[in-house]
Amino acid sequence: MNLVSLKDLVAGIKQGKIVSFPTDTVPGLAVLPEKSQLIYTLKNRPQHKPLILMGAAAEDLWPYVNGSDRELAIWQKITARYWPGALTLVLPSSDRTPLAMHRAEPTSIGIRVPDLELTRNILSQTGPLATTSANISGQPAQTKMSDIARIFPEILVLNTQENQGSGKPSSVAKWTGMDWQILRQGTIKI
Repeated sequence: MNLVSLKDLVAGIKQGKIVSFPTDTVPGLAVLPEKSQLIYTLKNRPQHKPLILMGAAAEDLWPYVNGSDRELAIWQKITARYWPGALTLVLPSSDRTPLAMHRAEPTSIGIRVPDLELTRNILSQTGPLATTSANISGQPAQTKMSDIARIFPEILVLNTQENQGSGKPSSVAKWTGMDWQILRQGTIKI
């Protein structure tokens, strides 16, 4: 069975394996950013759909974005208000962002800090991870870890009953250079 302990999940991530764990929204699939292509293959995900870089804290994610001091101050004001939480910010990416995370638009990256202690604990041990919902592309997001383990027998799934997510996707706001463009309205309104 591919249901594993937290210790084995973290070890698997560090070995470059795809894993699944709960988040504050829906359970996610996750992998080291440089191994992002593995998720696209597993999910049969179209290459034009980006992955989200999830971190334990905003400070872990800033190296992956590129902006002026003024922009960084604006972004930090938003994150201080809404993170941890169900808000994904799409910002200009730095050269540290692996191309495989968003081949169609490699100049931007979606970043987020989840509001679930378990998830942030994992991310604090692994560093930022490329993430997406746990489902085959085009299918509904899975909400139970046991279902994820059954659908994806080749990945490591955290053995937990903790399904504290809202079941709704994060809100997504893209920085236009002057203001925010809402790409997806979730539970957070900015």
